[in-house]
Amino acid sequence: MDETMSPHPDDLTAMKDDMTAFIEGLGMRRFFGYVESEEVPSVLWGGPGDDANSSQNPDGWKDFVELAKSTNAAFLTMHSWVLDREEHSRLTERLADGDYSSDDDLEEGRWLKAYIGKTGFVQLGWAYQGCMFVYEAATEWYEHYQHLRELADDSGGFLIDETGPDEEP
Repeated sequence: MDETMSPHPDDLTAMKDDMTAFIEGLGMRRFFGYVESEEVPSVLWGGPGDDANSSQNPDGWKDFVELAKSTNAAFLTMHSWVLDREEHSRLTERLADGDYSSDDDLEEGRWLKAYIGKTGFVQLGWAYQGCMFVYEAATEWYEHYQHLRELADDSGGFLIDETGPDEEP
């Protein structure tokens, strides 16, 4: 397989549905929530060079779920993200209004319109001995969306360190 090509389709809805059926078929429950892996002790499933790497084995999530089951995890967290029309409009408007956006960024934002209604990101997680184990799958277009969102946030004029009139510096 060409390493520059994503093994995941442009829409992860079928994968999410398969995950739901598989998890429920094992008699496990799902809790709808997102794990901020940078905020809590976490182990990311299938990093680079790992045989379970989701970019090399798109069905590696099944091994992840089976491992959770073998540890007697009571449930898995599950999160997915779908690009909706409102979010796409908000992003393209922010890019157009941004001070640092280029024509290429605006074009890429418009290009994302083709993915409205599609699932671009799926995350599973489970806790074990104070640590979260996390599996994530994302489409290539979702990675582009994330980049553009960060760009729009950066050029939107948000000043994080500025104190308000009633706050101490």
